[in-house]
Amino acid sequence: MQTPKQDGWFFPAEFEQHARTYMIWPTRRDTWREAAGPAQQTFAAVAAAIARFEPVTMLVAPEVLAQARQQLPAAVQVVELATNDAWCRDTGPAFLVNQNGQLRSVNWGFNAWGGTVDGLYTPWNLDDQVASAVAQLEQAPCYQLKDFILEGGSFHVDGDGTAMVTASCLLSAGRNPTLSKTEIEARLKDYLNVTKVLWLPAGIYQDETNGHVDNICNFVRPGEVVLAWPTDEQTPQYQLSQADWTYLHQVTDARGRHLKIHKVLVPTNLRLTAPEAAGIEANTSAKPRLAGDYLGASYINFYFCNGGLILPSFQMPEDQLALAQFKQLFPQRQIIQLPTREILLGGGNIHCITQQVPAHIG
Repeated sequence: MQTPKQDGWFFPAEFEQHARTYMIWPTRRDTWREAAGPAQQTFAAVAAAIARFEPVTMLVAPEVLAQARQQLPAAVQVVELATNDAWCRDTGPAFLVNQNGQLRSVNWGFNAWGGTVDGLYTPWNLDDQVASAVAQLEQAPCYQLKDFILEGGSFHVDGDGTAMVTASCLLSAGRNPTLSKTEIEARLKDYLNVTKVLWLPAGIYQDETNGHVDNICNFVRPGEVVLAWPTDEQTPQYQLSQADWTYLHQVTDARGRHLKIHKVLVPTNLRLTAPEAAGIEANTSAKPRLAGDYLGASYINFYFCNGGLILPSFQMPEDQLALAQFKQLFPQRQIIQLPTREILLGGGNIHCITQQVPAHIG
């Protein structure tokens, strides 16, 4: 194997057909409150919703295998695998296909979103093995790129030659500090097999991933994106979203198209409450989660599945606005909106806890 681009493999858009979705069962007590009980209920609800559209596999630590099996719908497959936490988007492999519909994968390096610079916990060795384990389950030969730190939530592709990332994340000091922007872009082009990379300036305010693109912007279809937009122009998020809006208006995609941009309102006043913080166990090897911490809520952190779309809600007035807008944007998909504050408390949302396997032969 050379590179996917040389070998004719590419990363398909998430809105294309899937063979399966992978998730990881949450157990980490310094991420998830009340011994992860509320988060497990939410993960189970997300898995059940996705399972209405396509097969779902839940990766579960051996010590809670029986408990997870009891909480999950029978349609959800349970596979034993030890992990450090439950962010399958970032620890799982990037699956590739070729023109014959066969399957391969890429195993990036993972260092808990910043390693010793600004990573969120240590150790992360079990998470760094998830990609190869899942690739083996899918019998997908793996391109090894362990010297390049990249998470699945830090890029999107449109399936038509364009990738989208944020500079705040990919150029952060804890990722690939010895590589230039040009060198990072070359890796993305070689291993996702795209011809153009769009570099949004920033992500969601105080997103602890350094601003993953999957929380701020996503492709609706080639040439068309949704962008998180704050309800209050006086918030820090407004400047970040405005910078991304300005950038997106100035660029074209790989096919030379000017992008159609849909603003999706996002709440900017959600914070970790004292009772929620009290249920999270302190750990000196993990980022503290404290009462009053800003919660970077975003409806952009949704998940495409076959014929469906799973959308977050936060018990806010914006929930209904987002639902109506997504129904209009995706008239051919069934939109299922789920309460996902428990995932948000851990630092992400629906897209962060899922990883798709594209439809393939074999």
